[in-house]
Amino acid sequence: MSVPVVSIVLPTRNGAATLTPLLDAIASQRVDSSAELVVVDSSSTDGSEALLRQRANVFITIPPAAFNHGLTRNLAIEKSRGDLIVLTVQDALPTSHEWLVALTAPLVRDARVAGSFARQLPRPDASPLAKRNLSRWVAASAAPRTATLAGIDDLNAMDPAARLERCAFDNVCSCIRRSVWQQHPFRDVPIAEDLRWAKEVLLAGHRLAYAPDATVVHSHERSAQYEFDRTQLLHAQLYDLFDLQTIPSVPALVRAIASTIADHARVQPGFHGLELAVAWPLGQYLGARSAAQARRAFRATMG
Repeated sequence: MSVPVVSIVLPTRNGAATLTPLLDAIASQRVDSSAELVVVDSSSTDGSEALLRQRANVFITIPPAAFNHGLTRNLAIEKSRGDLIVLTVQDALPTSHEWLVALTAPLVRDARVAGSFARQLPRPDASPLAKRNLSRWVAASAAPRTATLAGIDDLNAMDPAARLERCAFDNVCSCIRRSVWQQHPFRDVPIAEDLRWAKEVLLAGHRLAYAPDATVVHSHERSAQYEFDRTQLLHAQLYDLFDLQTIPSVPALVRAIASTIADHARVQPGFHGLELAVAWPLGQYLGARSAAQARRAFRATMG
């Protein structure tokens, strides 16, 4: 079996606080194949550009306003040469020297696998809410899995939550096969380019693997406003992709906020927990509602 060439694609912006340990971890990987680092930087102003230019094989600069989750990754992949493309982010830190081997292994073993994604562990100083919320995502599980779809009828037979679970994929740390990407590049979307790609390649007959032996430390502490904006964007995409509407009505929203306030009071008392108890349900409700309204308007114009 020939050893594949691996390209590591890293979008960055003002990542000086985390880039040095990440780049050191990448350089320390015990691999038999050649690997290159392709960086696409959104015009950093914190001094990290000099470090990245020194350590990247390919360095690309774009204006901050030009960043797009799907198209920016496509740009970097176009400039890379690897058979396998590892996609990661500037604040996801590999935990071992075998991370790269473990992440690429499903694609090396099985030509039917289009992509794999890594396990995420919370930062040691992560808040209780950040730890709990990460634990609920597929990428926190210790159990490996392989996902397939028999076709669109197979997907449509599932309820919306099961559709999301089947198409789970996460570009916080993933690996994709170049030959599949050439047929199925990432789409022009504001968020969830990884889930959209996963649904597309599964419906095309490929497989996706979750590789929990490949682990990265990655979690966030964000403002309530940021979480509201992100949740609204995400749930608009989840409705568009899977018809998922976690909070379908105003009465359901009121109940969700009340139950989330009580839950956060137990898990992480304090004002920030209270803010998030409103931001997350409200973002879910408004995001899915906007996508549903857009779909109805489109159908009306189509007659």
